[in-house]
Amino acid sequence: MNFVPNIGAVDLGNGRRRFRVWAPFRKRVQLHVLSPRDALVDMHREARGYWTVEPEGVDAGALYLFRLDESVERPDPASFDQPEGVHGPSRVIDPAFDRQDENWSGPSLEDYIFYEIHVGAFTPEGTFDAVIPRLDSLAELGVTSLELMPVAQFSGRRNWGYDGVYPFAVQNSYGGPGGLRRLVDACHARGLSVTLDVVYNHLGPEGNYLRDFGPYFTDTYKTPWGEAVNFDGAYSDEVRNFFIQNALFWFTAYHIDALRLDAVHTIFDRSAYPFLAQLADRVGAYRLTSGRRALLIAESDLNDSRLVRARHAWGSGMDAQWSDDFHHALHALLTGERGGYYADFGATADLVKALEEGYVYSGGYSEFRKRSHGNYSAGLPSERFVVASQNHDQVGNRMLGERLSTLVSFEAQKAAAAMVLFSPFVPLLFMGQEYGEEAPFLYFVEHSDRELAEAVRKGRRDEFKEFTWTQEPPDPNLEETFLRSRIDWESRTGGRHALLLAFYRELIRMRRELPALAERDRKQMEVAGFEDRNVIVMKRKSEAQSLVALFNLGPGDQRLDVRESGLEKGHRKIIDSSDAAWGGPGSSLPDGVGEFEHLVLEGGSVAVYLKN
Repeated sequence: MNFVPNIGAVDLGNGRRRFRVWAPFRKRVQLHVLSPRDALVDMHREARGYWTVEPEGVDAGALYLFRLDESVERPDPASFDQPEGVHGPSRVIDPAFDRQDENWSGPSLEDYIFYEIHVGAFTPEGTFDAVIPRLDSLAELGVTSLELMPVAQFSGRRNWGYDGVYPFAVQNSYGGPGGLRRLVDACHARGLSVTLDVVYNHLGPEGNYLRDFGPYFTDTYKTPWGEAVNFDGAYSDEVRNFFIQNALFWFTAYHIDALRLDAVHTIFDRSAYPFLAQLADRVGAYRLTSGRRALLIAESDLNDSRLVRARHAWGSGMDAQWSDDFHHALHALLTGERGGYYADFGATADLVKALEEGYVYSGGYSEFRKRSHGNYSAGLPSERFVVASQNHDQVGNRMLGERLSTLVSFEAQKAAAAMVLFSPFVPLLFMGQEYGEEAPFLYFVEHSDRELAEAVRKGRRDEFKEFTWTQEPPDPNLEETFLRSRIDWESRTGGRHALLLAFYRELIRMRRELPALAERDRKQMEVAGFEDRNVIVMKRKSEAQSLVALFNLGPGDQRLDVRESGLEKGHRKIIDSSDAAWGGPGSSLPDGVGEFEHLVLEGGSVAVYLKN
């Protein structure tokens, strides 16, 4: 199925191109072609406030604007390319691309291992094309999906991407549409799927001209970033269409494999047929006709299992969601932090419950929220949850953007890696964590409006009031803040960085090849926590194997009775993070189960025993 969007500048074939825009309150809308020749063409009003025209002689590369009521000219809200930035004209793109991935199917969701990157901070060049030479290393590592933070056109050259204002346009400073196409094709050639972060809960402040076209926003609700998108008020059908078309556009025009939907808890919608359910239905229909997987992965802090329950079970039909509870439980144990939302975590039992059920808060009282939080999640399939020890939010939304590598010991980094990769859930790695990247990942923007830049500075300071951090956050608008956030890729080849990288590679191999870890049914897993010692014993099994992973998540050595360990005769040690080969202090654990009564687990360690 070759999906054709019904908005924007769409190539219809045979030299024909249609322009369509939604502007229900305008009396006159004209297409102003700026190049290669200047022309002003009246558009025809259609039902529901759409305006359409199919002019002659407007080819790929042409620049254009829409003139509204002869008073104001604006770029296309569904612009596919903004070569001069958010305030400049839109450009018609050529849909033709010599793809090499027409037979690509990609991995199933349960086999995903996400590798999240910020395109601008991943390489010195900060472009899609500069990512391509690093793909072989990622494929060798064993990750299966490159996840891109948002690439929709935003103001300036540097931004996290959540201030995008043209959801269909690919950021010009990253390489625009051509660069993204080349990157996706190169990923597929190496067996990597591509996941794209999209933002449907709000649009950025600078260059946001949607209000000039129609009621895209509502005053009924507010988001932390300003006006909420109008998903359930008057005229909301066409607003929904705008974002549904956008999702389908990424799947078809760029062969994106999965979309990660940002902060869906701020998509406010009280209608009987919520937007997320409608989106899932439309994407589901696309899957059936195209044969592509086209996954939808949500971010939400509501702990509402309905988000990932099937449509026939009255759920929203998302394929998976990020699990903040897993991250918070692991982070609080490793770091001892209890400020902000970490106030709800810190017990070994929290991480045990996260492993067993997905949510820690499934209806219980949250001290941080001062109310009960969440609902039942224990029966959901493991692939419904994406887990991480680091991601852009949990690193970048710290005042100083510290990575785990600067907060915990080298040994604890290895234990955290194993906890994520040995879980039955879908793992996510944040760029550089596989070799212990130490550069911070700070919040950065580039706004030309001084008042807006100052408002962002103030907003960052206010955001940290619930934490115990006392420093001043780096100025998001300074280029230095962005430059400090670039990773040092070359450091992965030496010293402890190389050892940690090899350790990650081995853990991923084990996850892929060992039947006990490949079995994702949580009924085949047992987890025990020892609160007084910060020790967790994880038992994974299949018909062919029994695997026991022993975690010491505290800094000091701990004794564990052999009977507590779950080890049986026939279990043999296959990896121990304390071994000198992995840069550890040396292990005192036996290779197998013998006459020992106690085991000594080194601080911040993980050891794995296997029985076939």
